[in-house]
Amino acid sequence: MPPRPRPLSPHLQIYRWQISNTLSILHRATGAALSLGLVALVAWLIAAASGPPAYARFAALADGPAGFLVLAAFGFAFFYHLLNGVRHLAWDVGRGFGARERHASGWLVVIGACALTALAIAFALHLGGSTNG
Repeated sequence: MPPRPRPLSPHLQIYRWQISNTLSILHRATGAALSLGLVALVAWLIAAASGPPAYARFAALADGPAGFLVLAAFGFAFFYHLLNGVRHLAWDVGRGFGARERHASGWLVVIGACALTALAIAFALHLGGSTNG
């Protein structure tokens, strides 16, 4: 009888889902989102450098619900990646490895990213409203 094949690496059937799994995946996803956001930032800079007509076309595309959602998602990705990077720096110096500390710092990163994103959106809406009159 041939031996039963063993899993090559830890698998979802072996481990239960934890906040650490989710935060690790989200960290990678936000890193990829920041890379895509950099492309949009470069497009904005090129439009601004190309003159008023090109900038007006870009602004018309970005000024709407879709543009707002993209900007809000980019803001969340930035703040989450930043805060989780600080969390990883703490781990690099040997701090925060206890189960309770890891769990608490994970939730702190998520809540902090949401709060900072909300503050940034509120600030942007305030600035946008104050320039119109």
